[in-house]
Amino acid sequence: MSRPLLPLSGFRAFEAAARHLSFARAADELRVTPAAISHQVRTLEDYLGVPLFRRSGRRVLLTEAGQILLPDLRRSFDLMEAAMGQVKRLAAGGILTVSMSPSFAAKWLMPRIEHFRTRHPDIDLRIDADVRLVNFSANEVDIVIRYGPGSYPGLKSVLLFEEELFPVCSPRLLSGAVPLRSITDLRQHTLLHDETINFAGPIPSWRVWLQTVGLEQAVDLNRGLRFNSSVTATQAAVDGHGVLLGRSLIVADDLSAGRLVRPFAESCPAGFGYYLVYPPQVASRANVHAFVDWIIEEAAGEGNGGEG
Repeated sequence: MSRPLLPLSGFRAFEAAARHLSFARAADELRVTPAAISHQVRTLEDYLGVPLFRRSGRRVLLTEAGQILLPDLRRSFDLMEAAMGQVKRLAAGGILTVSMSPSFAAKWLMPRIEHFRTRHPDIDLRIDADVRLVNFSANEVDIVIRYGPGSYPGLKSVLLFEEELFPVCSPRLLSGAVPLRSITDLRQHTLLHDETINFAGPIPSWRVWLQTVGLEQAVDLNRGLRFNSSVTATQAAVDGHGVLLGRSLIVADDLSAGRLVRPFAESCPAGFGYYLVYPPQVASRANVHAFVDWIIEEAAGEGNGGEG
């Protein structure tokens, strides 16, 4: 059965005009004249047999028919955009693009990436080290790893790691001029503040940890060095510039190597975790399936992981 010939240019003009509630702004977006937008919308209205816009002074508003049409039309455009994005990635040679924060890329993935490359030498990875919100089709991203609460509607989400917070410092601070023997000794040391921001909210702070141990008033939290990068903050701790409230995943390798130590045993949950997130429709792709299986296995081997 053949499909009817749809006024596709009319749909495009209608969607832009409905989004802006302006024929002029729709014309600017689509690089045509307002008269062309008006003509294309009128053609669509003639096809449907109902008006889609009504005028109110200088503004245009959606009619009831326009309000019914717009949501499904937007979903249709989103599906087409997603399909075209997949085709573009296929045409690019099957490169798998994984988006993650710079700190996760540097401190966790890079030390382990050779494990994946050894197992799957035929898969080319592109690491997109960024924390911006991702439109999977528009940004041509296949998988994201995000630090947050784990709620990602419409997407597959797998918990890789939960995180704890605890102080860390260079070993030489333990036996320096002012040894770190008790939490109140922090008064005599520089506090390193990780002020990294992600789209789920700010990274938990020194105040959170001190509240947990019941000593919020014991240390002046207004002083110290501040960083907008977890990697830079961690390196400052390694170099002995102060005491950092470490994030368990980010500081794990430096602790194992002895570059950092924990002066106190007390820790608290961060409230966020690292989640593997991707659209369900890409799960059947061989390179996506391979990466998902590998990273879940790698994370589970370090004592974490689970469905979200």
